Amino acid sequence: MGISLNGAAIRPLAEDVIGTDLRSERCIYAAFERVSAAFGFQAFLVMSVPPRTARRFADHVMMSNWPPAIIADYDAAGMLVDSPVVDHLHKSTLPFTFDVENDLRKRRSPRSLLVAALFTQRSMPRGVYVPVHDSAGHCGAVAFSGLRKVVDQGELATLTYAAVTLFDRLSDVRQKAPRASGALSRREIECLHWAAAGKTTVEMAQILKLSEYTVNHYLNRATRKLDSVNRVQTVAKAIRAGLIG
Repeated sequence: MGISLNGAAIRPLAEDVIGTDLRSERCIYAAFERVSAAFGFQAFLVMSVPPRTARRFADHVMMSNWPPAIIADYDAAGMLVDSPVVDHLHKSTLPFTFDVENDLRKRRSPRSLLVAALFTQRSMPRGVYVPVHDSAGHCGAVAFSGLRKVVDQGELATLTYAAVTLFDRLSDVRQKAPRASGALSRREIECLHWAAAGKTTVEMAQILKLSEYTVNHYLNRATRKLDSVNRVQTVAKAIRAGLIG
């Protein structure tokens, strides 16, 4: 069933939650968090739709407040390979809900067990994915997840409006932002490289023979330079800018 995004009640409600200050990625991040909280979700994720040949989910995360460990664990287990979510995003442009317990009952595969355990342990077993695209035609998706029950059609319509609006603004802000290539130091790039590989701060400190404090200092400085809000987004931006492989 299609969803109208222009209903008289939908737009004012969504805009009231989103807010008016969307001048930077930090403001947009805060808006996504407000939308999540307003609808009872614990987390949000903004992603580009991975091609079917993709193997690393982290490479396609644009903005998220997911714990970094969940993305690292997801990639370590190779869960992107046969993801039903990615398959759905390739087949349809309509928003859809998900419930890992229902998916587990349907598929009963070893990978399904891993996915269900991973997201249930992080209090993210249910939610909604909203396919989105920007003015350049780049396809993405916005996910809201948590412990609450599956959203109804009215909530889904409002969430869709919010997701489309914020994704469009995020794309616009990024297109206008100056390139960050060359702005990071060698040590900052090294730390981001190991962060992209899923290493913890303790592991990075051991590998680079630095203190944990120093590693965090380099990562925090890289986050500020790339105008990011967390480590996952900083790594994603560094990959897109070609600063790390």
